[in-house]
Amino acid sequence: MSEETEEQVKQPVRKQQQRSIVTQRKLLEAAIDAFSENGYKGTSTRDIAERAGVHHPLITYHFKNKDRLWRAAADYIFSGFTKSLAETFEKNRNESPKECMSRMIYAYVRYAKTQPALHKVMVQESSYMNPRLDWLIETHLTPVFKATFGMLTELQRLGVAPQGNPALLFNMIRLSSGGLLALGNELKHSSDIDVSTPETLDEIAEMIVRVFLPGDMPSDWQPSAGG
Repeated sequence: MSEETEEQVKQPVRKQQQRSIVTQRKLLEAAIDAFSENGYKGTSTRDIAERAGVHHPLITYHFKNKDRLWRAAADYIFSGFTKSLAETFEKNRNESPKECMSRMIYAYVRYAKTQPALHKVMVQESSYMNPRLDWLIETHLTPVFKATFGMLTELQRLGVAPQGNPALLFNMIRLSSGGLLALGNELKHSSDIDVSTPETLDEIAEMIVRVFLPGDMPSDWQPSAGG
């Protein structure tokens, strides 16, 4: 086969692969919206296909079944969340623990704004015990939680964060960050708070830092030799 003929054969394959990627993305985005609005039980694959504007059998072709589509959608949401926090931590790891945690809170608020399904899915799945919640905790939440508990424990030791169970403290910060944004429609009408504006997002993050990290860093604090 000549190089020209081989390239002609490859072109339809590439176009098919590109269409497949576009279809998967449409299905994922539609699934995220549907599952966050109606929960797993209240969402049908036909509803997802209609939202995505694709034929229903394509869900089976790309994701096999509803459960695998839910997990793929959750992976999409929570992997982006984990990546955002990890990148923020790496960028600020040589700053003081308070500054690093503050930057992570800002990153949390901003990601929750771009992906409100992050907390909506958690609320839906936390309403009763189920295998999806177990998978979500083990796969995505536990690694983040453990790392953050350690940071908060250090901030408590330094007198920056309030004393008490660091796991409870972290979850209070987490729910203050994402819960407000998940309730954006209600807050707009009940309290005239528009969480879609950059100014409000900054104010949310700033207030969370002031409330949950009220102390100052010790004047003699120095970064460790290992960075």
